[in-house]
Amino acid sequence: MPGFYRKALIALVALLLADLLAGALCVHQSYLTAAVRPSGGWRAVAITDAPEGGASTAQLLGAARESLRFAFTVRDAVAYPWAAAGLLRVDHQERLETADLSRYDHVTFLARCAPANALIFDMSVFDESVSTVGDLLTYPTPMTYFACNERGVPVTLDLTRLSIPQWWLLSLKRGLTDQSYKLDRVARFEFAASPQSPHNRASQVEISELTLHGRDYRYLAGLAAMLVAGWAGFGVWFLVAHARALRVSLEAKLRKDLPFVAYRELTLEPCKDTEKTTVLRFIASQYTDAALDLERVVAGTGVNRNKINDVLKAELGMTFISYLNKLRLTEAARLLTENSSSAVAEVAYSVGYGNVSYFNKLFKEEYGCAPRTFRKLKQTTAQLSNSAQCKKSSRSR
Repeated sequence: MPGFYRKALIALVALLLADLLAGALCVHQSYLTAAVRPSGGWRAVAITDAPEGGASTAQLLGAARESLRFAFTVRDAVAYPWAAAGLLRVDHQERLETADLSRYDHVTFLARCAPANALIFDMSVFDESVSTVGDLLTYPTPMTYFACNERGVPVTLDLTRLSIPQWWLLSLKRGLTDQSYKLDRVARFEFAASPQSPHNRASQVEISELTLHGRDYRYLAGLAAMLVAGWAGFGVWFLVAHARALRVSLEAKLRKDLPFVAYRELTLEPCKDTEKTTVLRFIASQYTDAALDLERVVAGTGVNRNKINDVLKAELGMTFISYLNKLRLTEAARLLTENSSSAVAEVAYSVGYGNVSYFNKLFKEEYGCAPRTFRKLKQTTAQLSNSAQCKKSSRSR
Protein backbone atom coordinates (compact mmCIF):
# COMPACT_ATOMS: atom_id res chain seq x y z
CA MET A 1 0.00 0.00 0.00
CA PRO A 2 2.78 2.56 0.68
CA GLY A 3 3.86 2.11 -2.94
CA PHE A 4 0.34 2.84 -4.14
CA TYR A 5 0.05 5.97 -2.01
CA ARG A 6 3.36 7.23 -3.38
CA LYS A 7 2.07 6.74 -6.92
CA ALA A 8 -1.23 8.42 -6.02
CA LEU A 9 0.63 11.39 -4.52
CA ILE A 10 2.79 11.74 -7.65
CA ALA A 11 -0.32 11.54 -9.86
CA LEU A 12 -2.09 14.12 -7.70
CA VAL A 13 0.83 16.56 -7.87
CA ALA A 14 1.11 16.05 -11.63
CA LEU A 15 -2.62 16.69 -12.03
CA LEU A 16 -2.43 19.85 -9.92
CA LEU A 17 0.53 21.16 -11.93
CA ALA A 18 -1.27 20.37 -15.20
CA ASP A 19 -4.39 22.14 -13.94
CA LEU A 20 -2.39 25.21 -12.91
CA LEU A 21 -0.67 25.37 -16.30
CA ALA A 22 -3.92 24.84 -18.20
CA GLY A 23 -5.71 27.36 -15.98
CA ALA A 24 -3.08 30.03 -16.52
CA LEU A 25 -3.10 29.43 -20.29
CA CYS A 26 -6.91 29.43 -20.62
CA VAL A 27 -7.36 32.50 -18.43
CA HIS A 28 -4.69 34.33 -20.41
CA GLN A 29 -6.27 33.32 -23.72
CA SER A 30 -9.71 34.42 -22.50
CA TYR A 31 -8.55 38.06 -22.36
CA LEU A 32 -8.98 39.44 -25.88
CA THR A 33 -7.23 42.49 -27.28
CA ALA A 34 -7.29 44.01 -30.75
CA ALA A 35 -5.39 47.08 -31.91
CA VAL A 36 -7.25 49.66 -34.01
CA ARG A 37 -4.88 51.60 -36.27
CA PRO A 38 -5.19 53.86 -39.35
CA SER A 39 -4.24 50.76 -41.38
CA GLY A 40 -5.19 47.12 -41.63
CA GLY A 41 -8.85 47.60 -42.38
CA TRP A 42 -9.35 51.07 -40.86
CA ARG A 43 -9.02 54.34 -42.79
CA ALA A 44 -8.46 57.74 -41.18
CA VAL A 45 -10.85 60.49 -42.26
CA ALA A 46 -11.48 64.13 -41.25
CA ILE A 47 -15.08 65.41 -40.95
CA THR A 48 -16.53 68.90 -40.42
CA ASP A 49 -19.80 70.80 -40.42
CA ALA A 50 -19.16 72.05 -43.98
CA PRO A 51 -22.10 70.06 -45.46
CA GLU A 52 -24.42 72.01 -43.10
CA GLY A 53 -22.91 75.35 -44.13
CA GLY A 54 -20.35 75.54 -41.34
CA ALA A 55 -16.83 76.93 -41.53
CA SER A 56 -15.05 74.56 -39.14
CA THR A 57 -11.96 72.79 -40.45
CA ALA A 58 -10.26 69.49 -39.75
CA GLN A 59 -7.26 67.86 -41.36
CA LEU A 60 -5.18 64.77 -40.80
CA LEU A 61 -1.55 65.30 -39.83
CA GLY A 62 1.02 63.11 -41.55
CA ALA A 63 0.57 59.54 -42.69
CA ALA A 64 0.92 57.89 -39.29
CA ARG A 65 0.00 54.21 -39.26
CA GLU A 66 0.07 53.68 -35.50
CA SER A 67 -1.93 56.69 -34.28
CA LEU A 68 -4.63 59.11 -35.38
CA ARG A 69 -3.28 62.69 -35.54
CA PHE A 70 -5.37 65.63 -36.67
CA ALA A 71 -5.83 69.38 -36.28
CA PHE A 72 -9.17 71.18 -36.14
CA THR A 73 -10.66 74.61 -35.67
CA VAL A 74 -14.25 75.08 -34.60
CA ARG A 75 -15.77 78.25 -36.08
CA ASP A 76 -19.11 79.81 -35.06
CA ALA A 77 -20.66 79.92 -38.51
CA VAL A 78 -23.63 77.69 -37.66
CA ALA A 79 -25.69 77.06 -34.54
CA TYR A 80 -23.93 73.80 -33.70
CA PRO A 81 -20.41 73.88 -35.19
CA TRP A 82 -18.24 70.78 -35.00
CA ALA A 83 -15.13 69.11 -36.38
CA ALA A 84 -13.81 65.59 -35.99
CA ALA A 85 -11.54 62.84 -37.24
CA GLY A 86 -12.29 59.15 -37.25
CA LEU A 87 -11.42 55.65 -38.37
CA LEU A 88 -13.72 54.07 -40.97
CA ARG A 89 -13.97 50.32 -41.36
CA VAL A 90 -13.21 49.50 -45.00
CA ASP A 91 -12.57 46.37 -47.07
CA HIS A 92 -9.53 45.74 -49.29
CA GLN A 93 -11.13 47.86 -51.99
CA GLU A 94 -11.64 50.78 -49.57
CA ARG A 95 -15.40 50.29 -49.50
CA LEU A 96 -17.31 50.95 -46.28
CA GLU A 97 -18.10 47.83 -44.26
CA THR A 98 -18.66 46.90 -40.62
CA ALA A 99 -16.67 44.95 -38.02
CA ASP A 100 -18.08 42.50 -35.48
CA LEU A 101 -16.79 43.76 -32.13
CA SER A 102 -19.35 41.96 -29.98
CA ARG A 103 -16.61 40.08 -28.11
CA TYR A 104 -15.15 43.39 -26.84
CA ASP A 105 -16.58 45.58 -24.12
CA HIS A 106 -13.90 48.22 -23.43
CA VAL A 107 -11.60 50.46 -25.41
CA THR A 108 -8.41 52.12 -24.18
CA PHE A 109 -6.22 54.81 -25.74
CA LEU A 110 -3.80 57.60 -24.92
CA ALA A 111 -5.18 61.06 -25.73
CA ARG A 112 -2.88 64.06 -26.26
CA CYS A 113 -4.16 67.46 -27.30
CA ALA A 114 -3.05 71.08 -27.35
CA PRO A 115 -4.58 73.04 -25.83
CA ALA A 116 -6.16 70.87 -23.10
CA ASN A 117 -9.59 69.86 -24.24
CA ALA A 118 -12.77 67.89 -23.61
CA LEU A 119 -13.58 65.75 -26.63
CA ILE A 120 -16.28 63.35 -27.77
CA PHE A 121 -15.75 59.66 -28.47
CA ASP A 122 -18.49 58.01 -30.52
CA MET A 123 -19.12 55.02 -32.75
CA SER A 124 -21.31 54.45 -35.79
CA VAL A 125 -23.09 51.10 -35.46
CA PHE A 126 -25.37 49.63 -38.09
CA ASP A 127 -28.97 48.97 -36.97
CA GLU A 128 -30.91 47.11 -39.65
CA SER A 129 -34.22 48.51 -38.37
CA VAL A 130 -33.29 52.14 -39.16
CA SER A 131 -29.92 52.25 -40.93
CA THR A 132 -29.31 52.54 -44.64
CA VAL A 133 -26.14 50.82 -45.79
CA GLY A 134 -23.46 53.42 -46.51
CA ASP A 135 -25.40 56.37 -45.01
CA LEU A 136 -23.61 56.94 -41.69
CA LEU A 137 -26.14 59.55 -40.60
CA THR A 138 -28.68 56.76 -40.22
CA TYR A 139 -26.33 54.68 -38.03
CA PRO A 140 -26.84 55.02 -34.24
CA THR A 141 -23.90 56.93 -32.71
CA PRO A 142 -23.46 55.98 -29.02
CA MET A 143 -21.04 58.47 -27.44
CA THR A 144 -19.33 59.76 -24.31
CA TYR A 145 -16.82 62.46 -23.29
CA PHE A 146 -13.17 62.26 -22.30
CA ALA A 147 -10.44 64.72 -21.33
CA CYS A 148 -6.99 65.20 -22.85
CA ASN A 149 -3.95 67.45 -22.43
CA GLU A 150 -0.46 67.92 -23.82
CA ARG A 151 1.14 65.29 -21.53
CA GLY A 152 -1.34 62.63 -22.54
CA VAL A 153 -4.27 61.13 -20.66
CA PRO A 154 -4.86 57.34 -20.52
CA VAL A 155 -8.53 56.78 -21.28
CA THR A 156 -10.65 53.68 -20.65
CA LEU A 157 -14.23 53.62 -21.92
CA ASP A 158 -16.98 51.02 -21.53
CA LEU A 159 -18.30 50.37 -25.03
CA THR A 160 -21.51 48.85 -23.67
CA ARG A 161 -22.55 51.92 -21.64
CA LEU A 162 -22.40 54.77 -24.15
CA SER A 163 -25.34 57.11 -24.77
CA ILE A 164 -27.02 57.74 -28.11
CA PRO A 165 -27.33 61.55 -28.46
CA GLN A 166 -30.67 63.31 -28.48
CA TRP A 167 -30.20 64.93 -31.90
CA TRP A 168 -29.83 61.52 -33.59
CA LEU A 169 -32.89 60.05 -31.86
CA LEU A 170 -35.01 63.06 -32.80
CA SER A 171 -33.75 63.10 -36.39
CA LEU A 172 -34.70 59.43 -36.81
CA LYS A 173 -37.92 59.90 -34.83
CA ARG A 174 -36.87 57.45 -32.12
CA GLY A 175 -37.86 57.64 -28.48
CA LEU A 176 -35.39 59.48 -26.24
CA THR A 177 -35.19 56.44 -23.96
CA ASP A 178 -34.21 54.12 -26.81
CA GLN A 179 -30.55 53.61 -25.92
CA SER A 180 -30.14 50.07 -27.19
CA TYR A 181 -27.38 49.23 -29.68
CA LYS A 182 -25.21 46.29 -30.62
CA LEU A 183 -21.49 45.99 -31.30
CA ASP A 184 -21.77 43.32 -33.98
CA ARG A 185 -21.64 45.82 -36.89
CA VAL A 186 -19.40 48.79 -36.06
CA ALA A 187 -18.57 51.04 -39.01
CA ARG A 188 -16.64 53.94 -37.45
CA PHE A 189 -14.82 55.29 -34.41
CA GLU A 190 -14.86 59.09 -34.16
CA PHE A 191 -13.10 61.69 -32.01
CA ALA A 192 -14.85 65.07 -32.19
CA ALA A 193 -14.84 68.53 -30.68
CA SER A 194 -17.27 68.94 -27.81
CA PRO A 195 -19.37 71.99 -26.80
CA GLN A 196 -16.51 72.87 -24.40
CA SER A 197 -13.76 72.76 -27.03
CA PRO A 198 -12.07 76.12 -27.82
CA HIS A 199 -13.79 77.98 -30.65
CA ASN A 200 -11.98 79.94 -33.35
CA ARG A 201 -8.67 78.52 -32.15
CA ALA A 202 -6.50 75.85 -33.75
CA SER A 203 -6.25 72.59 -31.79
CA GLN A 204 -4.21 69.45 -32.34
CA VAL A 205 -5.10 65.95 -31.19
CA GLU A 206 -3.23 62.63 -31.19
CA ILE A 207 -5.00 59.37 -30.34
CA SER A 208 -2.53 56.52 -29.91
CA GLU A 209 -2.52 52.95 -28.57
CA LEU A 210 -6.19 52.55 -29.47
CA THR A 211 -7.00 49.01 -28.30
CA LEU A 212 -10.17 46.98 -27.85
CA HIS A 213 -10.51 44.67 -24.83
CA GLY A 214 -12.89 41.80 -24.13
CA ARG A 215 -13.31 38.27 -22.77
CA ASP A 216 -13.84 35.01 -24.59
CA TYR A 217 -15.59 32.83 -22.01
CA ARG A 218 -15.33 29.76 -24.21
CA TYR A 219 -11.80 29.28 -22.89
CA LEU A 220 -13.09 29.35 -19.30
CA ALA A 221 -15.86 26.90 -20.16
CA GLY A 222 -13.29 24.63 -21.79
CA LEU A 223 -11.09 24.92 -18.70
CA ALA A 224 -14.00 23.96 -16.45
CA ALA A 225 -14.80 20.94 -18.62
CA MET A 226 -11.15 19.89 -18.64
CA LEU A 227 -10.89 20.20 -14.84
CA VAL A 228 -14.04 18.15 -14.31
CA ALA A 229 -12.85 15.46 -16.74
CA GLY A 230 -9.36 15.39 -15.22
CA TRP A 231 -10.51 15.09 -11.62
CA ALA A 232 -13.23 12.58 -12.52
CA GLY A 233 -10.61 10.47 -14.31
CA PHE A 234 -8.25 10.74 -11.33
CA GLY A 235 -11.06 9.74 -8.97
CA VAL A 236 -11.96 6.66 -11.03
CA TRP A 237 -8.30 5.67 -11.34
CA PHE A 238 -7.72 6.16 -7.60
CA LEU A 239 -10.70 3.99 -6.62
CA VAL A 240 -9.82 1.19 -9.04
CA ALA A 241 -6.09 1.28 -8.27
CA HIS A 242 -6.72 1.53 -4.54
CA ALA A 243 -9.01 -1.50 -4.62
CA ARG A 244 -6.42 -3.46 -6.62
CA ALA A 245 -3.59 -2.46 -4.28
CA LEU A 246 -5.70 -3.29 -1.24
CA ARG A 247 -6.47 -6.74 -2.61
CA VAL A 248 -2.78 -7.43 -3.18
CA SER A 249 -1.94 -6.14 0.29
CA LEU A 250 -4.60 -8.33 1.90
CA GLU A 251 -3.36 -11.41 0.03
CA ALA A 252 0.17 -10.76 1.25
CA LYS A 253 -0.98 -10.18 4.79
CA LEU A 254 -3.07 -13.35 4.86
CA ARG A 255 -0.13 -15.39 3.62
CA LYS A 256 2.05 -13.82 6.28
CA ASP A 257 -0.54 -14.53 8.98
CA LEU A 258 -0.85 -18.25 8.25
CA PRO A 259 1.70 -19.22 10.94
CA PHE A 260 -0.60 -17.66 13.53
CA VAL A 261 -3.51 -19.99 12.85
CA ALA A 262 -3.98 -22.00 16.00
CA TYR A 263 -3.75 -25.51 14.59
CA ARG A 264 -0.40 -24.72 12.95
CA GLU A 265 1.04 -23.47 16.20
CA LEU A 266 0.11 -26.75 17.89
CA THR A 267 2.68 -28.61 15.74
CA LEU A 268 5.65 -26.81 17.30
CA GLU A 269 7.69 -29.64 18.86
CA PRO A 270 5.29 -30.37 21.72
CA CYS A 271 7.63 -32.83 23.43
CA LYS A 272 10.51 -30.44 24.00
CA ASP A 273 8.60 -27.83 26.00
CA THR A 274 5.50 -29.07 27.75
CA GLU A 275 4.56 -25.68 29.20
CA LYS A 276 4.81 -23.97 25.83
CA THR A 277 2.66 -26.64 24.21
CA THR A 278 0.13 -26.46 27.01
CA VAL A 279 -0.16 -22.69 26.75
CA LEU A 280 -0.50 -22.65 22.96
CA ARG A 281 -2.94 -25.58 22.99
CA PHE A 282 -5.13 -23.96 25.63
CA ILE A 283 -5.27 -20.58 23.85
CA ALA A 284 -5.95 -22.33 20.53
CA SER A 285 -8.88 -24.22 22.00
CA GLN A 286 -10.34 -21.34 23.99
CA TYR A 287 -9.69 -18.19 21.90
CA THR A 288 -13.31 -18.10 20.71
CA ASP A 289 -14.46 -17.59 24.30
CA ALA A 290 -15.23 -13.88 24.71
CA ALA A 291 -14.35 -14.12 28.44
CA LEU A 292 -10.85 -15.51 27.81
CA ASP A 293 -8.15 -13.48 29.51
CA LEU A 294 -4.67 -14.05 30.94
CA GLU A 295 -6.03 -15.10 34.33
CA ARG A 296 -8.09 -17.87 32.72
CA VAL A 297 -5.04 -19.13 30.85
CA VAL A 298 -3.11 -19.23 34.13
CA ALA A 299 -5.95 -21.11 35.81
CA GLY A 300 -6.47 -23.47 32.88
CA THR A 301 -2.81 -24.38 32.28
CA GLY A 302 -1.25 -24.06 35.70
CA VAL A 303 1.53 -21.98 34.10
CA ASN A 304 2.31 -18.72 35.87
CA ARG A 305 1.67 -15.34 34.26
CA ASN A 306 5.33 -14.49 33.63
CA LYS A 307 5.97 -17.85 31.92
CA ILE A 308 2.99 -17.36 29.61
CA ASN A 309 4.24 -13.92 28.54
CA ASP A 310 7.79 -15.29 28.10
CA VAL A 311 6.50 -18.10 25.86
CA LEU A 312 4.49 -15.77 23.63
CA LYS A 313 7.23 -13.18 23.36
CA ALA A 314 9.92 -15.75 22.66
CA GLU A 315 7.96 -17.72 20.10
CA LEU A 316 5.85 -15.03 18.45
CA GLY A 317 7.16 -11.66 19.63
CA MET A 318 3.72 -10.77 20.98
CA THR A 319 1.92 -10.09 24.20
CA PHE A 320 -1.02 -12.24 25.24
CA ILE A 321 -3.60 -9.67 24.06
CA SER A 322 -1.80 -9.16 20.75
CA TYR A 323 -1.62 -12.90 20.08
CA LEU A 324 -5.25 -13.45 21.09
CA ASN A 325 -6.43 -10.70 18.73
CA LYS A 326 -4.19 -12.09 16.00
CA LEU A 327 -5.75 -15.53 16.30
CA ARG A 328 -9.27 -14.16 16.35
CA LEU A 329 -8.79 -11.77 13.44
CA THR A 330 -6.99 -14.34 11.32
CA GLU A 331 -9.82 -16.81 11.86
CA ALA A 332 -12.36 -14.05 11.16
CA ALA A 333 -10.64 -13.29 7.86
CA ARG A 334 -10.85 -16.99 6.92
CA LEU A 335 -14.53 -17.18 7.81
CA LEU A 336 -15.35 -14.01 5.87
CA THR A 337 -13.59 -15.47 2.84
CA GLU A 338 -14.99 -19.00 2.96
CA ASN A 339 -18.52 -18.36 4.26
CA SER A 340 -20.19 -15.56 2.33
CA SER A 341 -23.58 -16.22 3.92
CA SER A 342 -22.50 -15.41 7.47
CA ALA A 343 -23.20 -11.93 8.73
CA VAL A 344 -20.29 -9.88 10.06
CA ALA A 345 -21.83 -9.95 13.53
CA GLU A 346 -21.98 -13.76 13.43
CA VAL A 347 -18.33 -13.95 12.48
CA ALA A 348 -17.39 -11.54 15.27
CA TYR A 349 -19.26 -13.57 17.89
CA SER A 350 -17.88 -16.87 16.58
CA VAL A 351 -14.25 -15.79 17.06
CA GLY A 352 -14.76 -14.39 20.54
CA TYR A 353 -15.80 -10.76 20.17
CA GLY A 354 -18.95 -9.73 21.96
CA ASN A 355 -18.87 -6.17 20.63
CA VAL A 356 -19.25 -5.89 16.85
CA SER A 357 -18.10 -2.26 16.74
CA TYR A 358 -14.91 -3.17 18.60
CA PHE A 359 -14.40 -6.11 16.23
CA ASN A 360 -14.82 -3.81 13.19
CA LYS A 361 -12.30 -1.36 14.67
CA LEU A 362 -9.66 -4.05 15.31
CA PHE A 363 -10.25 -5.70 11.92
CA LYS A 364 -9.81 -2.38 10.07
CA GLU A 365 -6.60 -1.65 12.00
CA GLU A 366 -5.27 -5.11 11.08
CA TYR A 367 -6.32 -5.35 7.42
CA GLY A 368 -6.84 -1.74 6.40
CA CYS A 369 -10.53 -2.09 5.57
CA ALA A 370 -13.83 -3.00 7.18
CA PRO A 371 -14.94 -6.67 7.26
CA ARG A 372 -17.64 -6.11 4.61
CA THR A 373 -15.14 -4.45 2.27
CA PHE A 374 -12.65 -7.26 2.94
CA ARG A 375 -15.23 -9.87 1.95
CA LYS A 376 -16.12 -8.02 -1.27
CA LEU A 377 -12.45 -7.63 -2.21
CA LYS A 378 -11.78 -11.30 -1.61
CA GLN A 379 -14.82 -12.31 -3.66
CA THR A 380 -13.70 -10.04 -6.52
CA THR A 381 -10.20 -11.52 -6.37
CA ALA A 382 -11.61 -15.05 -6.49
CA GLN A 383 -13.81 -14.21 -9.46
CA LEU A 384 -10.89 -12.69 -11.34
CA SER A 385 -8.74 -15.73 -10.54
CA ASN A 386 -11.42 -18.16 -11.70
CA SER A 387 -11.95 -16.14 -14.85
CA ALA A 388 -8.23 -16.18 -15.60
CA GLN A 389 -8.09 -19.95 -15.05
CA CYS A 390 -11.07 -20.50 -17.35
CA LYS A 391 -9.45 -18.45 -20.08
CA LYS A 392 -6.19 -20.34 -19.64
CA SER A 393 -8.04 -23.65 -19.81
CA SER A 394 -9.90 -22.57 -22.94
CA ARG A 395 -6.68 -21.56 -24.67
CA SER A 396 -5.03 -24.88 -23.80
CA ARG A 397 -7.88 -26.76 -25.44
